[in-house]
Amino acid sequence: MSAAPAPGRPATLVRGHAALAKTQVLIEALPWLSRFHGATIVIKYGGHAMKDPALREAFAADVVFLRYAGLRVVVVHGGGPQITAHLNRLGVESVFAGGLRVTTPETMEIVRMVLVGQVNRDVVGLVNNHGPFAVGLSGEDANLFTARRRPAIVDGEEVDIGLVGDVVEVAPETVTALLDSGKVPVVATVARGIDGGVYNVNADTAAAALAAALGAAKLVILTDVEGLYADWPHSDEVISELTAGELAGLLPTLASGMIPKMEACLRAVHGGVPQAHVLDGRVAHAVLLEVFTDDGIGTLITPDAAPAAAAPAQPARPAAGATATATTAVDGAAAAGTVLAGSVPGRLAVPNGVPDGPVTGPSTSTSAVGADPATGGAL
Repeated sequence: MSAAPAPGRPATLVRGHAALAKTQVLIEALPWLSRFHGATIVIKYGGHAMKDPALREAFAADVVFLRYAGLRVVVVHGGGPQITAHLNRLGVESVFAGGLRVTTPETMEIVRMVLVGQVNRDVVGLVNNHGPFAVGLSGEDANLFTARRRPAIVDGEEVDIGLVGDVVEVAPETVTALLDSGKVPVVATVARGIDGGVYNVNADTAAAALAAALGAAKLVILTDVEGLYADWPHSDEVISELTAGELAGLLPTLASGMIPKMEACLRAVHGGVPQAHVLDGRVAHAVLLEVFTDDGIGTLITPDAAPAAAAPAQPARPAAGATATATTAVDGAAAAGTVLAGSVPGRLAVPNGVPDGPVTGPSTSTSAVGADPATGGAL
């Protein structure tokens, strides 16, 4: 007589066991776990992944998984839908110019309150439901971000869009200290201006600047499309990988909604970040699929060539290999940018891969197609 199966276990043969298929997934992740253990990854969180409850939970689980896997994770977020909803409740019309939110002093008070007091707390709580690691802060804290006021260009003319700024300097010491203590910094994108004011800054470009300053191994930008399309709207083919030089050549041809994200990727890789990704945030666990699978998803941007003083760039997807060392953007490292005159040592100016200054865009309207209400930047 054969022995009865152990309590709680199905009476099935090991041969053909359904769970065996999962071992391939685990084994596939092994070289990537080795490569990125101890590496820093900056994730810009926004779009549909921030609105859909199931995707919110999946994102939070991804962040904690990365932390337990030994990565140093930083989350940078906007909060456009929440800002717009709050303005609507107060009867304040949302106006955009050149794809950027026109931010009056009164609007800035609401932007600051919603991003720092509402969205940041929500994201921190969401992550901490899965593991007690998230710590909230804003770009104002310890002068993490310093911004300079920017105009927009509409129909060839400069337009004053109020308290909207570009990040021109990053002081990453506070974020680094949190990472060193095993925490996950969650950063709201408001910044102190060089004039002492408070500015609304684009979350994509802020994430890129922070990734460069931290010497991150990856910048990941979540969006609401599959990646960079080769010939949209005529084709939905996604470009899997391209170099910074190739991307720079494509920028003038891109839809307005993708330009800020692609510019952010350029700034990151020109600032020493070996890999920048645009992923479809509508896909559950998109970040894990990119980091821990051979094929990855979305669009990957890599530098044209490794800086002479830096370690060799990481192999292109899907090859696996040894951990690459990203350029550490502190103490005025030339590979990552130029320190502003009078800057505190250790602070880094925004990398110079994409010139700062006015951006072009459509005429002023109350509903700009592709506009990201999180910061007024395009999606």
